[in-house]
Amino acid sequence: MIAELLSSALGLVLYINTLDADFCYDDSRAIKTNQDLLPETPWIHIFFNDFWGTLLTHSGSHKSYRPLCTLSFRLNYVFGGLEPWSYHLVNILLHSVVTGLFTNLCKILFGSGCWTLFAGLLFASHPIHTEAVAGIVGRADVGAGLFFLLSLLCYTKHCSTRGYSISSWCWICGAGLCAACSMLWKEQGVTVLAVSAVYDIFVFHKLKINEIIPAIFKGKNLSFVLSIGLLVAWGAVLLGVRFYWMGNMPPSFSNSDNPAADCENLLTRTLTFLYLPTKNLWLLFCPDTLSFDWSMDAVPLIKSLIDWRNIHTVAFYILLFLLAYTSLKSSGIKRECNGKVFMNGKQNTNGHSCHSDLEYKTTEHRTSIVSKLENGVKNHINHLQLPSTENIVVLALSLLIVPFVPASNLFFYVGFVIAERVLYIPSMGFCLLITMGARALYIKAQKNFLKSLVFYAAASLIVFYGLKTVVRNGDWKNEEMLYRSGIQVNPAKAWGNLGNVLKNQGKIPEAENAYRNALYYRSNMADMLYNLGLLLQENSKFSEALHYYKLAIGSRPTLASAYLNTGIILMNQGRTEETRRTFLKCSEIPDENLKDPNAHKSSVTSCLYNLGKLYHEQGQYEDALLVYQEAIQKMPRQFAPQSLYNMMGEAYMRLNKVSEAEHWYMESLRSKPDHIPAHLTYGKLLTLTGRKSEAERYFLKAIQLDPTKGNC
Repeated sequence: MIAELLSSALGLVLYINTLDADFCYDDSRAIKTNQDLLPETPWIHIFFNDFWGTLLTHSGSHKSYRPLCTLSFRLNYVFGGLEPWSYHLVNILLHSVVTGLFTNLCKILFGSGCWTLFAGLLFASHPIHTEAVAGIVGRADVGAGLFFLLSLLCYTKHCSTRGYSISSWCWICGAGLCAACSMLWKEQGVTVLAVSAVYDIFVFHKLKINEIIPAIFKGKNLSFVLSIGLLVAWGAVLLGVRFYWMGNMPPSFSNSDNPAADCENLLTRTLTFLYLPTKNLWLLFCPDTLSFDWSMDAVPLIKSLIDWRNIHTVAFYILLFLLAYTSLKSSGIKRECNGKVFMNGKQNTNGHSCHSDLEYKTTEHRTSIVSKLENGVKNHINHLQLPSTENIVVLALSLLIVPFVPASNLFFYVGFVIAERVLYIPSMGFCLLITMGARALYIKAQKNFLKSLVFYAAASLIVFYGLKTVVRNGDWKNEEMLYRSGIQVNPAKAWGNLGNVLKNQGKIPEAENAYRNALYYRSNMADMLYNLGLLLQENSKFSEALHYYKLAIGSRPTLASAYLNTGIILMNQGRTEETRRTFLKCSEIPDENLKDPNAHKSSVTSCLYNLGKLYHEQGQYEDALLVYQEAIQKMPRQFAPQSLYNMMGEAYMRLNKVSEAEHWYMESLRSKPDHIPAHLTYGKLLTLTGRKSEAERYFLKAIQLDPTKGNC
């Protein structure tokens, strides 16, 4: 219990300085503009929309189905609104609990000694967790990690009580329920079922690869076979329901999200995808350079066999193969407890780790599979007999590899190159491997000073990781610091996002320079071209703004906001026909395969609104009404409709349809009770219909809302 408390406390303390951090990066879209968090939105929508509030079956959906995480955000919103500190506090507390649970898992593997504490502290302090804990949207990974460990711990309880109590099957039901919850926090959570199977086969029963198939067909192994069968069946059910619920189609991403996936050259695609796990492992081992975004060209494509990075790839897979081969080949009869080596229940007094393949007699080495399965429970009831080094390495490798597989592009392409928060759960396997390595060195050390050297090196690693975590937390304080920290890794994305921050701060020249820097590194970024055009438009540089809007449309023909602002500039310049064509073209753009269909619909609605105004100014009131009605049909939930409704009323007034006009004026006021134009237009209607006292009330209300307006 002390180890769990100490590691949890460290996980809490290291991230306390993020409580005063602001919303950063993806937090805005997932929280600030996500309609699913609002109390007026039916809570049931959470289970039909993706993580970003888009309908899951929509072609442009990210397919990130994480309803439990979104529900936690909604509860945050209920109790704290949009105060960032409350969201950060929940993330920190979750990480602290996950750290405690991971340490508890380590106790099952290492006993109650110092190595359990070391593994827990290593996990608590690892800098790769910063994005998951300090970035609020990283809660999906932390929450998935919580239920991942709960599921695995429930399954270990099932294994240790199997054959003795009905409660064993309660534990496996708990494991299945927690696995489902983990998947509903984030997709990779379902992989805990595979890790649980690895634990049962290779750690609990200590089977070798060639013993698995015979074990399944032994008559006395019914409970073992049933357990593994339940894991497989439940995993198939969860994956099947998940795939059906998202519309039976994978998500689609732009080439900038995952350039290798969009590359037509098979060699380039293969070499790059093989290298990416190597890069991820290096980030776990040496998290010196971290970034909020690794998309685009942050990791350049490997286009030939002579690229020096292929050496890293080959070395990585050779190391992985050797670790897996030697661990799976070993019989697992050797056991270790708190750094002591036991053989057949007796301590090896020479202090060295022993290889059971060499030191056991042939008859003992070939212990029957049935005997292993029958004695598995007894071995785990005896707390002196802990899993061997080889057993733990197998489990560590499964924890490192299996949860990472969904992000590896092996079965489907993902929308990122590297995502640090995805490594939150795999880092558990990494921490186990490092702990095993340190323990093995400590046991093999012949002299006390060598043992001390190993001990102090391990302690130094925790200190350095902790310091790096604290420093990295500073980058997540606000968006400006975060984006500046990412310029070295992903200059195009970092400069572009930094430009948005500087613009909001009123630093216009610096913002323009940031946008131009972003375009220097990647000239075809439609968002950056649009943002630069918008900045120029707001500073009355209309011709230059038009130039960048046209470049943005050329780069992404579905960018409705660029059409909208182009049309507004053209309308203000009196270029009526060009304006009409621009707005019409925008209104015809479908929202299929778009990342943010709601934002797209808002821009299309605004285009139709402005097109209606254009017809209105030309006296084409019937045409204006048709356009306004189309705008209402395409209008998304978050669109503010008061101006549109008011213009509907104006058009009906021009056509002398007073009752229809009154209806739309009232709709405008219902949608926004302080909308001044609706007070004025409705007041005029009341005056014309002889209801002057009512009209006076609306005029006075308009004056009260804004005494400076002369027309009021």
